[in-house]
Amino acid sequence: MYIEESQLREFITDAGLVSQSDFDAAEEIAQKKNESVGNTLVSEGKITEDDLRRMQAYLLGIPFVDLKDQKIPFDVISLIPEPIARTHNVVAFKKDKDFLEVAMLDTDDISSVDFIKKKTGLKILTRLTNTESIKAVLLQYQKSLKADFGDIIQKESSTLALGGNESENDLKKIAEGLPVVRIVDTLLKHAILQGASDIHIEPAENEVVVRYRIDGMLHDAMVLPKQAGLSITARIKVLSDLKLDEKRLPQDGRFKIELDNEKVSFRVSVLPIYYGEKTVMRVLRENAAGFSLEGLGFHGVGLERLHEATRLSTGLILTTGPTGSGKTTTLYTMLDLLNTPDVNISTIEDPIEYQMKRVNQTQVKSDIGLTFSNGLRSLVRQDPDVIMVGEIRDNETAALAINASLTGHLVLSTLHTNSAAGAIPRLIDMKVEPFLLVSTLSVIIGQRLVRKLTKNREKYFMTKSGIEALRKTVDLDSVLEHLKREKIVDEKAVWEKIPFYKPRKSEESEDGYKGRVGLYEVLKVSSTIKDMIIKGETVDKLEAQAKKEGMLTMLEDGIFQAVLGETTIEEVLRVISVE
Repeated sequence: MYIEESQLREFITDAGLVSQSDFDAAEEIAQKKNESVGNTLVSEGKITEDDLRRMQAYLLGIPFVDLKDQKIPFDVISLIPEPIARTHNVVAFKKDKDFLEVAMLDTDDISSVDFIKKKTGLKILTRLTNTESIKAVLLQYQKSLKADFGDIIQKESSTLALGGNESENDLKKIAEGLPVVRIVDTLLKHAILQGASDIHIEPAENEVVVRYRIDGMLHDAMVLPKQAGLSITARIKVLSDLKLDEKRLPQDGRFKIELDNEKVSFRVSVLPIYYGEKTVMRVLRENAAGFSLEGLGFHGVGLERLHEATRLSTGLILTTGPTGSGKTTTLYTMLDLLNTPDVNISTIEDPIEYQMKRVNQTQVKSDIGLTFSNGLRSLVRQDPDVIMVGEIRDNETAALAINASLTGHLVLSTLHTNSAAGAIPRLIDMKVEPFLLVSTLSVIIGQRLVRKLTKNREKYFMTKSGIEALRKTVDLDSVLEHLKREKIVDEKAVWEKIPFYKPRKSEESEDGYKGRVGLYEVLKVSSTIKDMIIKGETVDKLEAQAKKEGMLTMLEDGIFQAVLGETTIEEVLRVISVE
């Protein structure tokens, strides 16, 4: 798609998308790299790919289509074979009697258009789209195959039969045989396509139950014959390099696969139970990237405080919450903001959940003595500007993290507590002196994840009695103040006139939820809170002071997100316990 650079310059500067100086700088870089100015502006973060595609569509006089949230009928999408769609970045999305509309990244790809025309016998109407839309439609190809997975697994598992007394060599032969390889590959791919975070394989008396955790909720995926359990466990042990003949002790391992150019790691835990061995695999997408603090759900005062904290050269930033509450994703997002050529970032993690360019990541290996504390000692000698410690688990790691932040480093870490304020007594319990805490702590984040409503949601208004009942557990005045401050509602808004939303069943989701969004509280360690820490004040008093200084609690943030239509009040109350 050839567009005159002068046309692009004129359109971009007239639209005010990029300043003249930024365009000139991009033009200079583009000449050096021998690429288009448009692509340079995208890579430099001056415009999004979506902006560029829409501009190209406008200048070429070709309609632009966004397919990210469109459900395309399988009889339409399948008119273009998946290998062709994937290779040439072209997908069919709309059909009538004589015409087929196709979305492409390059509308000058005449050979692909001719191929589709000959194959379908229809007149082809080309439309321009973006990479995200193509990816979303390619995923729909795969989801249409999910129904076939259950049949494959049932068919192959019926060929497996073990007695339970096989030698290690026998188990290895079976684990490398085609039937069990096909079953396990299918289970893993099925889980990835469904967006599962965990896979549970649970042997029972007469069957093996496979469950996936999707959006924080466990769902039965399939039930397999009893005889398949031993073979599947053996296969997973081979992939994870675990002992095949060890069935009495727990084992932990890890393996990696590649699916559609995406690297996915599986953290494996095998535990002996009454009917055999239960296997749980955590699904970790290694090259997940492109998050922003806003995209995670931070907003308002909390967002400002996080940006302020990441601009500091020293100090300690903590994120707290239970396992699976998105703490590591929050840390990686902050690391992404800090990851510039003039900064040296080192991490010590267990496990390394995402791989990041220009970040020196070290995996904990406790069995050979590489613990968080030993790794952190070594990291400090690596001349880092920013250090991330996956988790503060013990007194020694806490002391080293505090010491690192005192000696000219910005330290990011996680801690298992129920709230942001709860991190302070937890650290004191780890023998960290209060005067050291007040010298280092910058910001503490408390967080949880709740299921996110689909766009096909149902609006409603709360009754007076419902509002009063909610007021007993949530400070609605504080929430309303923040909604007004961020201009979500107008200054005269009252709760009776503010809409909330309910889930509605659709093709996209049976229960009306898809994906998750974070609920956060961001506690800035102000001078007043520092004085309270020295005096040994309670968690409740610390939290009350933080609220006076503008903090929304996780529960209040949940109501805020419910007003935005991101989730429901019921979902917020389910995830955040109310005393």
